[in-house]
Amino acid sequence: MKSRYPIMSCLGGAILSGLCALPAAALNTVTFNAPGAEERLAATLESASMIKQAQEEERTSPEELLGTARAEYKRMISVLYGQGYYGGKISVRIDGREAADISPLSPPGSISNITITVEPGPQFFFSEASVTPLAPKTELPDGYATGEIAQSGLIGKAASTAVSSWRDEGHAKAELAGEDITANHPNSTIASRLTVDPGPKLRFGPMVVRGNKRMRTERIVAIAGLPEGETFSPEELEDAAERLRRAGAFRSISMKEAEQVGPGDQLTIETDVLEEKRRRFGFGLELSSQEGGRVNAYWMHRNLLGGAENLRFDLDVENIGSTAEDNGMDYYLSGIFRRPATFHPDVDALLRAAIEHEDEPGYISTLAEIGGAFAWHYSDELELRAGLDYRISKVDDAFGEREYQMFSFPLQLSWDKRDNEFDATRGYFLAAELRPFVGVDNMENGVLSEVDLRGYLGFGEKRNTVIAGWLQLGSLYGPEISGAPADYLFFAGGGGSVRGQPYQSLGAGEYDDTIIGGRSYVATSAELRSYVAGNLGVVGFVDAGYVGAEEFYDGTGEWMSGAGLGVRYKTGFGPIRVDIATPVNGGPDDAEKVQLYIGIGQAF
Repeated sequence: MKSRYPIMSCLGGAILSGLCALPAAALNTVTFNAPGAEERLAATLESASMIKQAQEEERTSPEELLGTARAEYKRMISVLYGQGYYGGKISVRIDGREAADISPLSPPGSISNITITVEPGPQFFFSEASVTPLAPKTELPDGYATGEIAQSGLIGKAASTAVSSWRDEGHAKAELAGEDITANHPNSTIASRLTVDPGPKLRFGPMVVRGNKRMRTERIVAIAGLPEGETFSPEELEDAAERLRRAGAFRSISMKEAEQVGPGDQLTIETDVLEEKRRRFGFGLELSSQEGGRVNAYWMHRNLLGGAENLRFDLDVENIGSTAEDNGMDYYLSGIFRRPATFHPDVDALLRAAIEHEDEPGYISTLAEIGGAFAWHYSDELELRAGLDYRISKVDDAFGEREYQMFSFPLQLSWDKRDNEFDATRGYFLAAELRPFVGVDNMENGVLSEVDLRGYLGFGEKRNTVIAGWLQLGSLYGPEISGAPADYLFFAGGGGSVRGQPYQSLGAGEYDDTIIGGRSYVATSAELRSYVAGNLGVVGFVDAGYVGAEEFYDGTGEWMSGAGLGVRYKTGFGPIRVDIATPVNGGPDDAEKVQLYIGIGQAF
């Protein structure tokens, strides 16, 4: 139907649209009063105010402000109880009217002023603070004792501590059976009497697995390693869940005790799993103005034989398009097979094979290596590994061409306490290796040792500023430089050691106009990192490196150093890194004054 008054209709619609577009009247003032409260309590109450938060966020809708004001009573009571005040009075007035008296179905058309008044009243103390019965060696939270301030949170902590202590003793069904909490307002005291029902002492029963499709149930049970028949332990249960997560074959894992206790006081553990996709592919890129490009990629199968067996192939190609005349393209191809829970739930078996070609300033090497190892996961952060490797290699260096064969017995330790592997803001990382080796053909016996230590210290609430440090140590004991494996010798310079200095430009000297590696090595790096605007960060760094001909550092070798600035941009897969560095001390006289490094992830 057409309007008989089209002009009036349009005008009316325009007026209504304009009115709808007008912003709600601004909230002019929020007044917070806490008469009788000490300064610290008043500050705590005000900082917890939802009305103050709404004002800061400029939320002025009358409906939303009314809802927030009505919820303010509960928020203030919660804060008072948490500080031991149980007789407080709270008023929240909207333009002179108590918010609790205003129906949420009839909110005011606008809100101009809100006044919050909190009278805390007297502080209460515990006249009694008991929990019965208590498991042996239970330590109740500090403050839950007669004569202490009766903070409400302490009552809950005492209850949860008592129940957890009984569970630690094997009483999986322990629960809080009763709460008798009495307030004496004339005396300003609280009597808290908690009763715990420990229930029977239970043992681990069978493990029931649900959700697995390609993973064999018996392998899931073996990897979890729950000690069936032994006394129940929450710590053992969490360890079992962590072993399954560590296997890398599951997207999610849930382990919980059955509701009912089984025969013989055994408790079935119900385990629900969701399997990960079996295959995964990934790659990375780095770029250096002198060393050229580096590409690495991997392909992985997470469940090769139905028992969380992991098969992974890695390809690494370096020095692509290098500008250095004596630094050709390198490649590395390896395959690693890992089987979790071999002989023990915390022990993995590994088999590996690799081929490698290195065209370095000091040598050209082609090798093939095969070996195996056992990795023991002592904890979530600490792994110990022992193995046996066989290598055959052909080397062309300053001392001529030679072929050799050797067996090595690597002993490795990895201890990772970082909060983030790719962009750490606190913690430390330690990797150490001791590799005795025995020459089979054209090779002397000896020992190679290497240490990699990194530390991180963040500042501020979000730790946006971080001081990071890196120390590398190396030593080769046994063979002389002329008879050592070329890749067991040490060089300094480039992105992995001293940025700003040419790649592998520092060794133990030269022989026949060719640089030769050393038997001792030290490298240090320090960085100051700061995210200055959201995901954008800046970095300042200083690197230094040492190489000596001696087996252990004695200072007779040479040092070099470099320094520079960098930019970081946070992404979901780690920060994008761009560094510009220049030589500071040592190094070749004809070295370029500026080096550029681009990659993904922090330098260390």
